[in-house]
Amino acid sequence: MTRLTDTFARCAAEGRGALVTFVTGGDPTPAATPAILDALVAGGADVIELGMPFTDPMADGPAIELANLRSLAAGTRTADLLAIATAFRARHPQVPLVLMGYANPMVRRGPGWFAHAAAEAGVDGVICVDIPPEEDDALGAALRGAGVDMVRLATPTSDAERLKTIVNGASGFLYYVSVAGITGKQQAQQAAIEEAVTRLRDATDLPIAVGFGVRTPAQASAIARVANGVVVGSAIVEIVATAAAEGRDPAPAVQSFVSDLSAAVRGARQEMAA
Repeated sequence: MTRLTDTFARCAAEGRGALVTFVTGGDPTPAATPAILDALVAGGADVIELGMPFTDPMADGPAIELANLRSLAAGTRTADLLAIATAFRARHPQVPLVLMGYANPMVRRGPGWFAHAAAEAGVDGVICVDIPPEEDDALGAALRGAGVDMVRLATPTSDAERLKTIVNGASGFLYYVSVAGITGKQQAQQAAIEEAVTRLRDATDLPIAVGFGVRTPAQASAIARVANGVVVGSAIVEIVATAAAEGRDPAPAVQSFVSDLSAAVRGARQEMAA
């Protein structure tokens, strides 16, 4: 059992979905990120995705793209993210932390180096957007060798045959990208999400977390009724951006928003049963 499997199992035993939150590491500065991560935990996040800033984040919409640029302008490097992860693990030994990003920063020094560094920093899983499952040797094998989960992405266009390849070697959870587009503004219809979750469960026993376009507690609640987890990213990143632009500490606003999300996710199935 890993921290990710333990967490999804605990949430299932509690009769609820897991709240998975995303922020871009180093946004607005590397020094600000630890307090933002602590705010996510205090607000009730069950799993945290820490985005690795990249110059060409092709799957991300404007909010996360701008966060990447702010982070890079602040001088964030891979070493900073690993240091942030190491310190997070010391403060929060039970909360799963997943690095999410693109291949270039992960493999430029070799997959073995990155997998070892991630494991040493206490990272539980990695989501690499632009390495397809057919190229698993580029990173997946090294991660599994280091005891780090390789979290894979499925999309509305992933048919049954393709899903066999996607879930082969995947672990931790399966991230369902609910819209065929970039992160941020779009949201899939609830009926389409429910159909997709049913279809994905025929392909894997991994927990299924649904993301892309989830912006409100009501949306998170609806998804938490049918999926094992709900991923919220751009809405949190926008809160960080607004606070930073106004010269405020982002952490209190992040914690308040995540608290509302957490309450909605935790209460979703109880509302169904009532």
